[in-house]
Amino acid sequence: MCLAIPMQVIEIDGLTARCEAKGVERRVSLFLMQHEPVGVGDMVLVHVGYAIQKMSESEARMSWQLLDEVLEASAVATEASVEPIEHA
Repeated sequence: MCLAIPMQVIEIDGLTARCEAKGVERRVSLFLMQHEPVGVGDMVLVHVGYAIQKMSESEARMSWQLLDEVLEASAVATEASVEPIEHA
């Protein structure tokens, strides 16, 4: 399974951008986005360190809502599957 994360561009230096999502910053390559102008404030979808497409803020917000739901469901499932250790 592949996963791409919505991030906001906060700084651009050539074909490298500093992007932020939920307080986490990453250096992201804009090499694959040369066909489309990317500016500070834009939302991009990031996969393995590369911005692969621009997206609207509402698309990014919806994506994060879905990702948060998946993470929450995963945490609940993990908690339910962990059996307590009984000490003799």
